[in-house]
Amino acid sequence: MTTITLSKPRAILLFPYLAILSMLGFLATDMYLPAFNQIESSLNIDAESVALSLTLFLGGLAVGQLVYGGLCERFGKRATLNVGLIIFTLSSVLLAMVDNIESFLLLRVVQAFGACAAAVIWQSIVIESFDEAAARKLFASIMPLVALSPALAPLLGSWIVEVASWQHIFAILALLGLCLAVMTPYLTPAAKRSSTSTENAQSRMKVANILGNKTFISNVIIFGACSAAFFCYLTLWPAVMQHHGYDAASIGLSFVPQTIAFMLGGFICRRMLKTMSAQRIKNTLMVGFIVLSLVLFLLSMMGAGLMAILWVFALLAAINGAIYPLLVTDALSPFANNAAKAAGWQNFIQLAMAFAGSYLVALNAAYVEQAIGSGIIICALIALSAWVWMNWAQWKHEWCAPDPARIALKVVMCEKTATVGDTCKREAGQSTEALLQNKLIKSDAGNRDDKA
Repeated sequence: MTTITLSKPRAILLFPYLAILSMLGFLATDMYLPAFNQIESSLNIDAESVALSLTLFLGGLAVGQLVYGGLCERFGKRATLNVGLIIFTLSSVLLAMVDNIESFLLLRVVQAFGACAAAVIWQSIVIESFDEAAARKLFASIMPLVALSPALAPLLGSWIVEVASWQHIFAILALLGLCLAVMTPYLTPAAKRSSTSTENAQSRMKVANILGNKTFISNVIIFGACSAAFFCYLTLWPAVMQHHGYDAASIGLSFVPQTIAFMLGGFICRRMLKTMSAQRIKNTLMVGFIVLSLVLFLLSMMGAGLMAILWVFALLAAINGAIYPLLVTDALSPFANNAAKAAGWQNFIQLAMAFAGSYLVALNAAYVEQAIGSGIIICALIALSAWVWMNWAQWKHEWCAPDPARIALKVVMCEKTATVGDTCKREAGQSTEALLQNKLIKSDAGNRDDKA
């Protein structure tokens, strides 16, 4: 692991730089959602075609995660990130200029591929540049902002559409990508050349080494299951509220509690790390996640009402906000010298599990809130299985190994017994010797009497 040495101005810029990198993909996903109607009219297309642009972007975002790890190994993080940001910037400029749906769809895929560079490399920068404690605190500060971006991006996009046009959304994304590209050489560490071919080969990890690492895969499965539970709720909650007669404004406001709760969870985690061990915090949060998932499942099955489900899920979102930084840090820490490829696979698995959870509840949308509860409890069982698998060896040792206190007590008793035994033997030896002396004295006295 290398440590970043930055001047004070650079240190001040590093946090917002990493935060914007982490949010770039979400901004490109959500900012143009309010402009769907304008895009339909401008390009003379139907709603399904515009929706397809979102699907293709998410697909490109998932697949692209697997590419950048190898590129970072070959060309270094700084060069790879700059190329990705330039691709993102140019595609955003072209998206603001298109006049047909075919070009629009193709450029959305290209834009997603560029955004992947930011999603993968910002995590590897943190892991490779800071020790575990500092990395956890930094993740706990940045990830709540990532959760906020899906809520703020549509509001910003809506304002842009009102004062300008949908093309200006992509122009602003292009400007944002350009600013990040300019800052990257200034804030991202340069690649270090390996002195020998052996070192170069050792620095390149095989995928099997990543996926075969128990610490990595167990933490990533929990991370993916928690994310999937979140998406189970987000996918179907608007339809559930609409089914119960709520209007669009109420539906929009219903997402505020979990957004705030997620942010608070991240900041609370950062505070707890000052007084508690990360493992203890993670175990406590896992218990809370399992219990709240079960409660939410039971509430949905019993028809307890939407407000009860909403507030229980807000607590669940707070746990997600707190546990994400711990899971990401623990998953990537085994690869502290080369985290980009591991981060890519982590993000891919997380997105795949989130997509699976979303698809599962969408297939059962007719069951409304029961579908949400069922999807979340399935995710909780997956997380529980990974958690038990990750900790089973340690728990088995703690449960089955002899009690150290009992062993210590036995040792003390044995020592005392040995001491008492030695004392008895010494006393017995002394008594035997005294008896022999008495017999000799009596024998001598008898001989004198006989002579007399």
